[in-house]
Amino acid sequence: MNDLKGQEQLCIDKYTKHSACAKDEQLKALFSQIAADEQKHLDTLTQIENGSVPAPGGQSKQQPTFTANYSISNTPEKQSDCYLCTDLLATEKGASHMYDTCVFEFADSTVRDTLNHIQKEEQSHGKMIYDYMKANSMYA
Repeated sequence: MNDLKGQEQLCIDKYTKHSACAKDEQLKALFSQIAADEQKHLDTLTQIENGSVPAPGGQSKQQPTFTANYSISNTPEKQSDCYLCTDLLATEKGASHMYDTCVFEFADSTVRDTLNHIQKEEQSHGKMIYDYMKANSMYA
């Protein structure tokens, strides 16, 4: 559980810092939204650790649609935002993999379902970052 909590804290910290550094306003908003999601994940893990297992769920959020604010050319702003996205996409891949492994370490099916739900949200975060990058010519 400590590994998962550490991963979630790392995600909160990175999304918060990267939101402050992002040049594009829609990217700032995306990172802030995901930071809030990561805080909910950390809160859920703390509840589990304290013996209260919240039911998995909540409504799945609709994936945002991004407008292209960057063209094909590599401006310094685009390069900076691309770096932030690439870093966070790698972070999401790591978080998803960690949940994939840890979900098998719990006998309680409600805990497993809750962790599986969080993993799906981590994958959704990665998809949102990918969609932003694709819309802004940052991803081949």
